[in-house]
Amino acid sequence: MLGKGLTFNTEVTNGTCPSCHENTIFVSIYSQIYRCMTCGSDTEQKVNGKISYMPIISPGSKPPVLRAFHDDGPEKA
Repeated sequence: MLGKGLTFNTEVTNGTCPSCHENTIFVSIYSQIYRCMTCGSDTEQKVNGKISYMPIISPGSKPPVLRAFHDDGPEKA
């Protein structure tokens, strides 16, 4: 039952984190959303002539809730 019908598409990339200002590895957690492996902040990848990462939320804000979607609609919490 676990994993049936789930597809994971992850991407790993290098960049400079706008939160901790470190050269780090980013792992995609959702389309165009990446997590810094140094400080754990979530960033959005922007591509406009160069790849840059922008914080999704301002410091001290509540993080957004990401929900998993299945072929038959959103997952029930």
